[in-house]
Amino acid sequence: MSSFEIIGGHKLHGEIFPQGAKNEALQVICAVLLTSEKVVIDNIPDISDVNKLIGLLQLLGVKVRRLNDDTRLLKDGRSYEFQADEVNLEVLRGEEFAKQASTLRGSIMLVGPLLSRYGQAFVPQPGGDKIGRRRLDTHFLGMEKLGATVDFRRGGYEVKAERLKGCYMLLDEASVTGTANIIMASVMAPGTTTIMNAACEPYIYQLCKMLNSMGAKIKGVGSNLLTIRGVKELYGCQHRLLPDMIEVGSFIGMAAMTQSDLTIRNVGLEHLGLIPQVFRRLGIEVWQKGDDLFIPSRDHYEIERFMDGSIMTIADAPWPGFTPDLISIALVVATQARGSVLIHQKMFESRLFFVDKLIDMGAQIILCDPHRATVIGLDQEHRLRGVRMSSPDIRAGVALLIAALSADGKSRIDNIEQIDRGYQHIDERLRLLGAEIRRID
Repeated sequence: MSSFEIIGGHKLHGEIFPQGAKNEALQVICAVLLTSEKVVIDNIPDISDVNKLIGLLQLLGVKVRRLNDDTRLLKDGRSYEFQADEVNLEVLRGEEFAKQASTLRGSIMLVGPLLSRYGQAFVPQPGGDKIGRRRLDTHFLGMEKLGATVDFRRGGYEVKAERLKGCYMLLDEASVTGTANIIMASVMAPGTTTIMNAACEPYIYQLCKMLNSMGAKIKGVGSNLLTIRGVKELYGCQHRLLPDMIEVGSFIGMAAMTQSDLTIRNVGLEHLGLIPQVFRRLGIEVWQKGDDLFIPSRDHYEIERFMDGSIMTIADAPWPGFTPDLISIALVVATQARGSVLIHQKMFESRLFFVDKLIDMGAQIILCDPHRATVIGLDQEHRLRGVRMSSPDIRAGVALLIAALSADGKSRIDNIEQIDRGYQHIDERLRLLGAEIRRID
């Protein structure tokens, strides 16, 4: 197990480029299974979750070739060429596949393309963040609508279909990964598939854009009503990942907490949605310069109130609402603001439990219930203090890292493998900005 040791209180300065989007990468890399032709994907982040998924594809017999040199700290991510022309389905039954796939929640998105192309798939119960119940019903109910049978046994899901057929479906929730899986399952199903209440996050937009470039017929891209006309086969393509909007939001919060001047380059502004607006509501100045964001150094930032004078509430919601992956960052930023805010995490029931670590650091937070916390900002008058803590999941881990960077004294964050799952070489990139952080193996 590795740890970060951080000496807080240093102002950061300079510019940073966000990595390629983790959540998009997990979807579009699975989509290479839909064709026997070569698929090139650019701007892939070097993070453990994505690397595990690439390893799973190699285990299945997909040919994988790295196309560029080391780009770990610079402007661009990695480029890979994939070719799934000799997939070995017997591997799905093996112990090694079960062992590797069970540690990665993104492995669930292998089911859709395997079912579409081969009529069968098997995945173990997937792993991932421990942030409460994350049911998979939406994935499999959609596949059953298409004509598949789903059998949950031996700790995994076996899905089979002699022949898929397009249909109408109303999803019970706008699940991002569920929508992605159903889209991939339906692109080669004869007839027309209509998906109502589809997730419309930028990740889904990008997946549909890639599939259409491969020959799919998907209409309504970017909306919650998708119409898919099945095609006989898909072809190769080249696709580039968006910048990771969760990294962009994390860097905005980091700049504010450390009272730093920071430029975030090439953010993909049109795909950020409410993210800049929500951080502005927390009092942070976010300036747009073309496709870059600049966060100026400020001694204080003040949380807005609603028009009637009531306390501000920051809540997550399905897109185009505020992404739940940045709720932890918004919460930690509020601890040093002027004013109070209610943080409402609606979509996951265990994501706020990391606040006890912030309270140990001196933050004033009232955890109302598993979904809500009230933060009374310290307005930089009482700085957080360094402590030893452990990262419970990716996003909470980075929130704790931001807190440690702003705190007085030394902090140590254990279990940073969680952070490595979603943030590419974060310690090395932060050192280039002036942070005092080192990795202890």
